[in-house]
Amino acid sequence: MPFTAITYDIKGGCEDEVAEVFDNFRRPSGNVVPGTDGAQAGRILATAVFIRDSTLVRFIEYEGDLDAVIRFMAAQPGVSEVERKLAPYLNNPRDTGTVDGFLRTFRASQLRCITQFAVPRQPGASASAADQ
Repeated sequence: MPFTAITYDIKGGCEDEVAEVFDNFRRPSGNVVPGTDGAQAGRILATAVFIRDSTLVRFIEYEGDLDAVIRFMAAQPGVSEVERKLAPYLNNPRDTGTVDGFLRTFRASQLRCITQFAVPRQPGASASAADQ
């Protein structure tokens, strides 16, 4: 399964406040990503958020069409809420108020993937809370 990661340029000294933003994150009701035709275009398998000093990184494990995944994320109330709550702690504003702005911002903050490795998962095995 592929991974992607995006960065946020956070004001120094705000790590605890930023961590609090993610404490009450409202997850989507499901992980199935619909395409423009309504058929399944992918799934979000896991996410993780890390912070150190002025850098916050969000990792996403997904399958399917990444643009569909990004558009799905842009429409999620929890993601919109996090983006809004992070705004005061950002060194550079992020244009995430629209789906197209979210897509542009996501692509502009995306890290280049150098390599990925994963072990096969057992079919039907559920992800742990730490993986989500």
